[in-house]
Amino acid sequence: MAVVNIRRDVDDKFYRYRMPLLQTKIEGKGNGIKTVIPNMADIGRALSRPASYPTKFFGCELGAQTQFDEKNERYIVNGSHEAVRLRELLDGFIEKFVLCKACKNPETDLKISKDGMIHRDCKACGAMTDVDMRHKLTTFITNHPPPKKKKGVKGAGKAAGQSVDDGGCDDGENGGSDDEFTAKIASEAALIPTAEQRAKENGGDEWSVDTSEAAVKARVKALEGGITSSLVLAAGEDDEEAEDENSPYYQFGVWLTEHRKGGSAGGECTAAEVYKKAQELGIENKHRSVQLIMQSLFTEDAVKEMGKYQAVIAKMTTSEKHQKSLLGGLERLAGIEQPSLVPSGVPKLLMALYQIDALDEEIVKHWGTHTSKKYVDKDTSKKVRRAAAPFLEWLDQADSDEDEEDDDLDNL
Repeated sequence: MAVVNIRRDVDDKFYRYRMPLLQTKIEGKGNGIKTVIPNMADIGRALSRPASYPTKFFGCELGAQTQFDEKNERYIVNGSHEAVRLRELLDGFIEKFVLCKACKNPETDLKISKDGMIHRDCKACGAMTDVDMRHKLTTFITNHPPPKKKKGVKGAGKAAGQSVDDGGCDDGENGGSDDEFTAKIASEAALIPTAEQRAKENGGDEWSVDTSEAAVKARVKALEGGITSSLVLAAGEDDEEAEDENSPYYQFGVWLTEHRKGGSAGGECTAAEVYKKAQELGIENKHRSVQLIMQSLFTEDAVKEMGKYQAVIAKMTTSEKHQKSLLGGLERLAGIEQPSLVPSGVPKLLMALYQIDALDEEIVKHWGTHTSKKYVDKDTSKKVRRAAAPFLEWLDQADSDEDEEDDDLDNL
């Protein structure tokens, strides 16, 4: 699915906030002709607005009746309307009901006060700006207020590409979805040749890294002392698989260690190469893969390196199980592999992961208050969680401020 910047006047291809390009489908004939918007539900999710709002906005602007079937995600505007025209109207809806009036950021929520006034609450700059109550849509919004937002669900742009599927998966692990952070990863990874393709291009001479059992053993022995500890996945039943050189997880961990900054491969890998390697090993959808990325790819400069790899982490973290494994990888990274990250690096890494939607609030809070021996020993687990305290306090303060804002609006 094609995606565009939510603010279409911004031509920066790295602009964070994205949405699907609006599509139309004309159905019926004569007086029964109508325009169906098949991806309106995805657009609504990207804007953090019910899909009925922009659809109703179209009806107000065009003087046309609208129909909503939210259960089946079917949104209709009566009459025949070109996609170009509706995209222009969508820009108008975004300007009036999504963008913060102060900073023009789309990361806003709609709040309705007791007197019926509608406000845009900006999570980026903190401004509370009024919506133009003269527009007809405001009556519809007042009668159909936005659903209460669940804690831990962040703002606009997250759902921009969530209909793009990378394929099947098993063990209850989702295949993952592309969004504004990760669409680039899949396209770049697709351009990286496989080992077989590289061999053909070089006349049959294989110049890629040898992943045979003998080669893996030789490289592991050559690595600096203690580095093999980073390949341990978790306590208990996973240990045996982690120590098996034929395991794809073992091979992935070795590859990450060799191709990280200062690794023995002599060059630092890209995010696309990390994803491509996971694909080659058939573990791109597995929760333990993100744990290995976190604990084996980063160095003592992890806070700086996060910007380079945040896209592949966001792409591969697709479920609660993935998030818990990601936190387990963080425990091993800071608690064992790179202890210099304790204490200042841990809260910064958590903030970075939270901001790219790789971690949900409730999962982080539960992790922060429940010591576990699954990934590290109990003392190390406590140490990492104590280091995370500034970030956990920030989450609590953000919740408190949000509750106070709701109370203030109710008192208006």
